[in-house]
Amino acid sequence: MDTRLLELLVCPVCKGPLEHDREAHELICRADHLAFPVRDGIPVMLESQARDLNAPPPASADRPAATQEGGA
Repeated sequence: MDTRLLELLVCPVCKGPLEHDREAHELICRADHLAFPVRDGIPVMLESQARDLNAPPPASADRPAATQEGGA
């Protein structure tokens, strides 16, 4: 992502600064705890598309589902 573009972008919610997480392809707003995706080098600056940094990670498909212990 172009450094000059990053300097111009601000969080669409609070107008605060953003950090670029190159590995995760996201722009992070620490104030609002949101991560905006960068897709094909284009930042998606929509609150509805942002990931909540406080939300628990999604359940992994690799992890087996919890089983119920039952007895009769």
